[in-house]
Formats: sequence, structure tokens, C-alpha cells
Amino acid sequence: MKFPKKLHKKLTERKEKSALRTLSLQTDLIDFSSNDYLGLSKSKAIFQKTHQYLIDTNLQQNGATGSRLLSGNHQLYEDVESQLCDFYNSESATIFNSGYDANIGFFSSVPQRGDIILYDTLIHASIRDGIRLSNAKSYSFKHNDLEDLSKKILRFTQNDSNIYVVTESVFSMDGDSPDLAKMSQILKKNNAHLIVDEAHAVGVFGKNGCGLIQELGIESEVFARIITFGKALGCHGAVILGTKELKEYLVNFSRSLIYTTALPPHSLATIKMAYEQLVILNDSEESPIKILHQNIQYFKSVIKKYNFQEKFIESSSSIQCCIISGNENVKKVAASIREKGFDVKPILSPTVSQGEERLRFCLHSYNSEKEIDKVLKLLATFV
Repeated sequence: MKFPKKLHKKLTERKEKSALRTLSLQTDLIDFSSNDYLGLSKSKAIFQKTHQYLIDTNLQQNGATGSRLLSGNHQLYEDVESQLCDFYNSESATIFNSGYDANIGFFSSVPQRGDIILYDTLIHASIRDGIRLSNAKSYSFKHNDLEDLSKKILRFTQNDSNIYVVTESVFSMDGDSPDLAKMSQILKKNNAHLIVDEAHAVGVFGKNGCGLIQELGIESEVFARIITFGKALGCHGAVILGTKELKEYLVNFSRSLIYTTALPPHSLATIKMAYEQLVILNDSEESPIKILHQNIQYFKSVIKKYNFQEKFIESSSSIQCCIISGNENVKKVAASIREKGFDVKPILSPTVSQGEERLRFCLHSYNSEKEIDKVLKLLATFV
């Protein structure tokens, strides 16, 4: 069967722009690319505790057998959601199969026709996709620009509409953060609802890695927090935190929750053990969160040593990005660094704006200062 011409044309255009995506296998290169900030995905302790927990609780089944509203809502869901409520100081927790499912499910169902969604222009693709499925009208505001956000809020407060404002506590492609405390004050004053995706803040910021919202003490000012488990927690799935009424609404109207097979017991047990381990490790003398922050500070000091400050986007998070314009240029630099044993991913347009292509360094608790020195010394030969 002949491949459709329109699809072939789109693939050809990607190739011509050096922007064609391909799948690659995991390697034994030094990791400066994964989201496994604390190394929990490789934790033998979590693996073994999960296995033993499933045996002890007689949850030795491979699948959930159905959606949560049919046969898939086993007791472990209730236990883990209660655990998450305690950890995040939240009234309710609703687990989804992934961060993508959570964002699609929330934004396609919560904002209603006649409502307004204001989103940061650099918001994650999963949130954009959810917004596209919504019946609400949506408008972007300039990245981390509270003045622009305030103007847009004032523009719509005249209409009797609910206003939903969505941002990320740490942006996945820049590693920077908005002024969440000030943003929450602006929204409270204007009766707008704040939604924050904390995917890249959890496990990195706050007590026990609880994220920036709790570190700032503004949980009660946030309508919904979206937490994913696939980054610093090293496992799979996501949760939406909010009021009990929000959970009741999601269970009734969020299609990505209603019409999908639930997570299997093994996934939920892994989430449970990952959070327990997060607390245990943070109380230890060699907390991976503390080591991670030491590595972030060390990385930034080496950037300064090589006078790279203007090349890197300012960030205090695990994500440190060096701007190298042009898909072909950044791919060549990444390939050269890879040949020397380091896995650093190039981020290409259209994932980021043309001219804003970059090398994205993801830092981890298990990276050494020696590795940081070596990879940035290599970078210095190219930029």
C-alpha cells in the first residue's frame, strides 16, 4: 500500500530542516539527559520493597483488569492517593496513568464553554493539547511575565467567565520558574484559578522534594497541582491534587481517566515505595536532593569559569540549557560530545522556537564533579 503523499511530504520537510525525530535505545553513556534526577529509577531498594509489598498484600496480578470505574480501582489506589494527600498537604489526590493523561483529562473537561484559559507561551505540549480539546477560549501570555498576565486577566474579568491560569513551576525546556507567590496573589485578587504543573520541581525543591508550591506555602491558593512520577520519582503515572469536589468532578467528566485501563498494582506499589524512599533518603546524611543541589551549584560555577553565562538560560533547577542556534549546529555539537561518552540531548525546532535550539543538560545526584568538569570542558571547544 502506498504511503499517503501528504504524510510523506511532512516527513520530507522534517528531514530537510534536520528536525526528524528518531527512537534510540538506552546507552551506557554518562547521563546528562534523563529526567531521573535522584536516580530512583535504578533503586534496588525500591524494586525489592515493591516486590515484597505485592507478595505480602497478595496483589500478585499483572493487570488492573479494567478502568477505575469498572474493575480496576483496587485498594492500593485508595492507599496511595491517601499517602499523596498527606505528602502534599492536599484535600484530594486523583491518580492518572501519565502526566500527559492528567493534562489532557484536566484541560479538556474542567474549563467550560464561555470560560477563559490563560497559559504561559512556553507551556508544555500536553497542556496545549488538553486546551485544544476544551470548549473554553484560550490565550497565551508572555513567558513568566506577570505584567502581561495581569493585563489579560483585566481584559476578561469584565465578562462573567471563570478564568483559569496555567503555568509550570519549573519549565521543562528552559529550567526557569515564574514568581508563583506573586502570581497567586494576582489571581486571588481577581478570582482566577491557578493550575501549576510541578513535573520538574517535585523531588528537586521543597521539604522531601515536595515541590515549589509547598515550599512557598501557597497550596491553598492553587486550584490544581499536576504532579508526574516519571521524573525525580523514577516511576510512572501522575496525580492531580485539589479539593474533594475537584476529584469528584474529574472522576465523572475526565475522559482520559474514565475511558482507560487503570494502572496495574505493580505501578502503584512502585509509586508508594518511591515516596517512602524519598523521605528516608532525604533524612539521611547523604541526601540525593542535597547532592543534586550541590551539583547544580557546581555546574553553574563551571559555567561562570568558562564565561558561558550569556549562552545558558538562567536556572536554579536540574535543567540547564545552552543556546546553540540551528538544528544542524546543535546536533553536530551533541554528536561530538556523545562520541566522548556523554549523553546530552539537542533540543531542536519546532520543539523550541527557531533560533532557540539548545543543548539541554539534565543534572542528577549521581553525576560527579569530575563528569561536570569534563562535559563543560568539551562544550568549551565548540561554543
